[in-house]
Amino acid sequence: MLINELSKKTGLSTHTIRFYEKSGLIEGKQDSMIKSNNYFHYDEVTVEKLEFINDAKLVGFTIKEIGQILDAWYNNKFTKTQKLEILDEKLISLEQKLKEIKAMKKQILQFKEDVLNDRC
Repeated sequence: MLINELSKKTGLSTHTIRFYEKSGLIEGKQDSMIKSNNYFHYDEVTVEKLEFINDAKLVGFTIKEIGQILDAWYNNKFTKTQKLEILDEKLISLEQKLKEIKAMKKQILQFKEDVLNDRC
C-alpha cells in the first residue's frame, strides 16, 4: 500500500509516518519494476509496527526506546539474552509509570473530595 492508504488505515498523518520512517522505526520499499516514480510501498508488518509505535508513545516511551523494542522484536540485531534484557527493562519502566499514574489518580481524587466538601 502507498503512504496515503497507510495513513487512512492507521489514522496517522503522512507527516508522522515519514517522521517514523526517517527515525528508522519503519521502512517503505520501492517497487524495483517501476522506474517512473519514487513511491514507497508498505506492508501489513508496517501497520503492526505503527500501531505498536502509537501505543508506546501513548504510555510515554521515547522514539529511541520504541526503536529498541522494535529491533528486539522484528530484527536480528540482538541475541535472545539481549532481547530479554531490553524487554525486561521496558516492563520495569511500565511498572514505574503505573505507580506514577496511580499516585496522580489518588491526588486528583483527593482534590475532588476537597472540592465536594468545600475544603478548597
